[in-house]
Amino acid sequence: MPRIVNVALGERSYPIHIGEHVIETLPALLHGRAISRIAVVTNPTVAELYLARTEHSLAQAGFPIVTITIPDGEAHKTVATWTHVHDRLLAARLDRKSAVLALGGGVVGDIAGFAAATYQRGISFIQVPTTLLAQVDSSVGGKTGVNHPLGKNMIGAFYQPELVVIDTSTLATLPLRELRAGLAEVIKYGLIRDRDFFAWLEANAQALLARDPAAMAHAIEVSCRHKAEVVANDETEQGERALLNLGHTFGHAIEAGLGFGTWLHGEAVAAGTVMAARLSARLGWLPEPEVDRIASLLSAVGLPIEGPAFGADRYLELMAHDKKVIAGNMRLILLRAMGEGVVTSDAPVGDVRAVLP
Repeated sequence: MPRIVNVALGERSYPIHIGEHVIETLPALLHGRAISRIAVVTNPTVAELYLARTEHSLAQAGFPIVTITIPDGEAHKTVATWTHVHDRLLAARLDRKSAVLALGGGVVGDIAGFAAATYQRGISFIQVPTTLLAQVDSSVGGKTGVNHPLGKNMIGAFYQPELVVIDTSTLATLPLRELRAGLAEVIKYGLIRDRDFFAWLEANAQALLARDPAAMAHAIEVSCRHKAEVVANDETEQGERALLNLGHTFGHAIEAGLGFGTWLHGEAVAAGTVMAARLSARLGWLPEPEVDRIASLLSAVGLPIEGPAFGADRYLELMAHDKKVIAGNMRLILLRAMGEGVVTSDAPVGDVRAVLP
């Protein structure tokens, strides 16, 4: 039986279905929905593996289908790609009762969701994430958008899906590097909200790398439950939701500085998380042995724990373009303790500089 997590947003609440082969349950999950047509947005890699299964399920449900293929990778998460999706939606004459279904990783989901949010001022949106990172993070919570050369995700909208379908069997074909990158976001939930989950991850790191089905399903369910709770409390990131960005201000600087797509998002977040932990220690919040635990777990799953040596000035320049900068003040997500994240604008710049490579 699939595991179900609910994102409680009143009339816009939606379920997350988690389990092996749940793509094949799409006919039942979509039954009774007033959808005229479905545009499936995917990339060539995912299409080769899972498009036929998805189209078969949608056909069984009786929906006419339009398939839109976009280039693979973070380097293509651009306004130009978003415009291409709109071109196809318009050419196919999709109406306001149509839906966009994102079949792929975070890039596909972010672009497809932004297209759904803006096509005819908003049409239905369904997430079918096929990477671990998308399953535990980007597919849940309604953040959509594209990158700009000056900053990651600077153009976009909050737009919730109506349904998230997480088929854990898709992880069998996920490259190991991408699996590891997804684990960075899983580990994040243990650090900001759930120290017991962090300890569970320490004990089960190798099972997760081996893609043990039970361990993976548990990690995804716990991650989605935490994400759902945070989103329900703070949908548009006015407060608590910012905690989900642990390591991201540093990580986004790495991605932008190297060129989007050079490092995977999770790789950059992992190195950024260690910087955040070291800064938390400098502020007297996190004991040094806990910093070592964090670095050890990230390293154990094959993630980088040191960022590229841009130098402090370059890092600070890149970090100034982060979305969390308000009125010129840089907000950082740090750790008051293991399992307790905090948003602060008070970190002295000298201490920030000290943790930048």
